[in-house]
Formats: sequence, C-alpha cells, structure tokens
Amino acid sequence: MVEYTQQLDFIFASLSDPTRRDILARVARAEFSISELVAEYDMSFAAVAKHLKIMEQARLIVKRKEGKKQMVSLAPDALMSADEYLEQYRRMWQGRYDKLDKLIR
Repeated sequence: MVEYTQQLDFIFASLSDPTRRDILARVARAEFSISELVAEYDMSFAAVAKHLKIMEQARLIVKRKEGKKQMVSLAPDALMSADEYLEQYRRMWQGRYDKLDKLIR
C-alpha cells in the first residue's frame, strides 16, 4: 500500500508540471530521442534531462539506448494506477449525480 501511494505521489507530482505534461503527450504519439525533445523546448539539455528523470521515476516513460542515442517512449502502463485511483471518485460522484437526477425528476 505504501509503495502504491508513493507511486501515485510521483505520478501526480510529475504531471503537475506543464512541460512534463507536454513531453508525455509527445512521447505518447511517438518515440523521441532526448536530443529531439530538447529541440522542442527553449531550455537546456540538462533541464529536459531533469524533467525526464522525474518522469522516469514516476514510471511514466521508459528510456532505451539506440546506438549513441537515448530514446524515450511512453511506459506501457504509465497512467494505469492513477486512473484506478481516480476511478473510485468517478464512481462516487456518478452515484451522487444519479441520486440528484432522480430527486429532481
């Protein structure tokens, strides 16, 4: 349970930054080298690498070597634990909305 909670903390902390959300959206569509990602942002290689390290710690992305390049892609189950966590609140609120709808009718 503690590891699950810590993992959720890493995911939500990682997603709290707009640059990391943008990186995640990009790597969800295609695999990029770190250099290709750096070219998309007005920041240093070190700054992008730091964002990627945080995202890797949150298990949102995976890196792999391809020759001299480090390739970055979306982790297979990247947002599954966050989705499972949020689903309990979706069900709770949907039940409340359903009760309200019945009350109104």
